[in-house]
Amino acid sequence: MGGLLYLYGLVPSEEVSGRSFPTLKGFDGKGDLFTIQIENITAIVCYLAAENYSEESIKERINNDMEWLQEKAFHHHETVMQLSKIFTIIPLKFCTLYHTQDSLETSVHSNESKIAESFALIDGTEEWNLKIYCDDALLKKQVSQNNDKIEAKRAEINRLPKGKQFFAKKKLDKLIETELEEEKIRVSETIHLHLKELALKGNVKSTWSNEATGRKDNMTWNGVYLVSQSKVDSFLEQIQQYDKNMREKGWQFKATGPWPAYHFSSVS
Repeated sequence: MGGLLYLYGLVPSEEVSGRSFPTLKGFDGKGDLFTIQIENITAIVCYLAAENYSEESIKERINNDMEWLQEKAFHHHETVMQLSKIFTIIPLKFCTLYHTQDSLETSVHSNESKIAESFALIDGTEEWNLKIYCDDALLKKQVSQNNDKIEAKRAEINRLPKGKQFFAKKKLDKLIETELEEEKIRVSETIHLHLKELALKGNVKSTWSNEATGRKDNMTWNGVYLVSQSKVDSFLEQIQQYDKNMREKGWQFKATGPWPAYHFSSVS
């Protein structure tokens, strides 16, 4: 059998040795996954027919066939998820392909030190995602009533002649919006820094639009954290405590995981 090699991830060879490898279908739904040992690093791959999965054809499907993209992206993610329950895995990006085994081995050797560092970092850890949501209308009311800058601006407006108050109130509305956004950032950053103390690492991702989340409240924070397995319970309990204490003020916290270490084990 020949063709392209689709790479799902890299695992320490010592974790594969002497252990039965799970039977999992590959990217085309026909062949099975298998391993290629490259000294201390083992690649988990499947074969793909080159004539069906050329770079051009894959780009065409990604750009023009949403059903295919969703199906294959789900397959990749679910496969990596299953492998992560068995091995310490460095997950590779969707559609990481090699033309030959030699090219794969060359790539692994050239990144060997980085791969070893990633294995050391993610061993015995879990990746968790936290999305923070906020009811802007509720928080805006709180900010409007408990902000020194806004109170000072209101007092200034009350001293103005009636004719000038209209335009001044327009500026006050803009000030309230600015203070609302700053409050959301301040609260979210404070929580993020606290959670980082319970984690090995923590990164910030882009927030999602309401169209993407399907929610009415806005996402104000999107963070990912690499947490030692021994501290996962404490990490999640802290998030639950935030949610309990802040829900009446319009805040909600959604933690998901554990995920493969997508954000903390990147290898080109």
